[in-house]
Amino acid sequence: MRWNQGFDYRTQIAEEADGEALLGYLVRRYGHSPLREWEARIAAGLVLLDSTPAATDSVLRRGQLLVWRRPRWQEPSAPLAFTVLAEDEELVAVAKPAGLPTLPGAGFLETTLLHQVRQHAPGAAPVHRLGRWTSGVVLFGRTAAARADLSRQWAAGEIAKTYRALATGNPGGDEFTIMHPIGPVPHPLLGSVHAASATGKPATSHIAVLERRARAFLCDVEIATGRPHQIRIHLAAAGHPLVGDPLYPAGGVPEADARALPGDAGYHLHAAELCFRHPRDGSRVMIRCEPPPLLRHSGVRPPA
Repeated sequence: MRWNQGFDYRTQIAEEADGEALLGYLVRRYGHSPLREWEARIAAGLVLLDSTPAATDSVLRRGQLLVWRRPRWQEPSAPLAFTVLAEDEELVAVAKPAGLPTLPGAGFLETTLLHQVRQHAPGAAPVHRLGRWTSGVVLFGRTAAARADLSRQWAAGEIAKTYRALATGNPGGDEFTIMHPIGPVPHPLLGSVHAASATGKPATSHIAVLERRARAFLCDVEIATGRPHQIRIHLAAAGHPLVGDPLYPAGGVPEADARALPGDAGYHLHAAELCFRHPRDGSRVMIRCEPPPLLRHSGVRPPA
C-alpha cells in the first residue's frame, strides 16, 4: 500500500443538473459514498462551487465548476516497474507488468501505468488500455497530433494486434476463427459486464495454436476488433476459457451467482505485438514484447 497526494475531481454543471440540490447530485454522480459522507465532506470544505466552499443546501446552476477535493488515500499495491520498448518525440511504447492498472479507477490513482509513464514522458497519454492483469505493449502518444493519428488508426482497425494466451482444453485444429458477438449481460455485483451475447456487437478473433500442454494450449490471438475482454470471452465462448480465468467459464458468460470481477487476477494473457504506421511519416512500426515465462513456447509447432 502507498499513499498518494489526493486528487481534485472537477466537473462543470451541465444543463440537465441545473436547479438540482448539490447533495442529491453528489450521491448520484459519485455513488460510492452515501449522503452522510457527502455532508461531512461539504462541512470540511472539500466541495467547492466556482472556487467557493459549498453549503449543504446549495442548489446547482448550469456552468458552475464543481470541485471535490479528495484527500490523500492509500492505494492498493501493484508492481510499478515498466520497460520502455521504443520511443521518439511523437510516441512511447512500454511493457506493462501484469497487476498494474493502465488508468486510474477502483482506488488506483498514482499506482497506474499512466502516472508512472508520465514521470518518464510528461503529458503522454495511452492510445488504448490493457486489463489490469494483462501484461505487454501499451502505446502512448506524446503529442496531440500523434495521439489523434494513432487513435484514428486504432478506430479504423489499421493497427495489427497480437496477443499470447494460455487456454484450457485441446482444440481440434491448429488455426481457427471465433466470431461470437460481445455485449452486456447481467452481473450480480456490477449490474452488467461484457460477455458472449447473441445481441452484442460483432467481434472477430483469429487463433493460432503454438504448443499443446497437459489440458491446456498456448496460442497467439490476432483480434480484428477490440471489444472489452474480447480474447477472454471468445476463447471461453469456443469452449476454451483462459487458464485460471475467474470470470469467464466455458460459454463465455459469467455464472448467474458470479462474485468475480473483470479486474480479478488468475488468467494468463499478454499483448505481444503492435504494428502501426508512424504518425510522423507513415513508416511501418512493429513493437514486440517478450511474454512472461509461462507464455513462452519451445518454437516447435503442434503436430498436424
